[in-house]
Amino acid sequence: MLKSPYTRYSRIYTYHIDTTGLPLIDDPDLIGIWEEDGKTILIFHSSKDIPVKELCRQNSCNLFYQADLDYNDWEMGREVVPFTVGPLTVAPIWDSEHADIKIDPSVVFGNGFHPSTRLCLEALVRHHKKLPQGFSGLDLGCGTGLLGIGAAKLGASSITAVDHNALACKVAKQNAAYNKVENTVHVKQFDLRNELPATGVDVIMANLHHELLAALFREPQFWQAGLYILSGFMPGSEELLLASLPSSPPQFLERRGLDKWRVWVLGIT
Repeated sequence: MLKSPYTRYSRIYTYHIDTTGLPLIDDPDLIGIWEEDGKTILIFHSSKDIPVKELCRQNSCNLFYQADLDYNDWEMGREVVPFTVGPLTVAPIWDSEHADIKIDPSVVFGNGFHPSTRLCLEALVRHHKKLPQGFSGLDLGCGTGLLGIGAAKLGASSITAVDHNALACKVAKQNAAYNKVENTVHVKQFDLRNELPATGVDVIMANLHHELLAALFREPQFWQAGLYILSGFMPGSEELLLASLPSSPPQFLERRGLDKWRVWVLGIT
């Protein structure tokens, strides 16, 4: 995440280590620590070759990959620039112009500026008036928290935003506070591969890998909400997802695409 003296991202330096649970790192150039599948990625604003090698020596672990790259390359060449969806303009926190939502995209998967996130936000804008006043919701795989923040700006009274990654949860909490919706958007670290949070809400927004979506589709508990906004997949995955739906799924309201990504909206007519 951004902290003084940094106001935006330029180059980032990543160090991939073959363990997790490393001691806390007190370094002003540290952007974040990403832990997953028994590995750790340390991400800095500047080169840290010597300190990282010493960290590995002290903790009996190995550095197996490192990279020096432009921040835009971290996001597969997608430039982080403002965009507008209905009444909401979204911008990175370093943009000087007014925006309804400003977020630190950080270095998490799901930085808020990806086409699948935009598809979900567009669907929420189109359908939120069908929901009760002060609606409740789940944001599954929240990343930076943009969808939960967007829901709060559109009138939600309570959104639970979950992600399995600790860094994503930390970033989402910071972004909710930055947008003054921290009392509406409640961020929790949660592994959807093991269990589901309570799904009896008005809307579920799930921007997830297609295999995880398919697994959720096969869980009866998943189908307790009124409206579903589902993305994170491409056309080639739709056959698997269709086959994973229950025998009597909610009604399809929309199937749209952007840059080879798809969104489904199911539920309330």
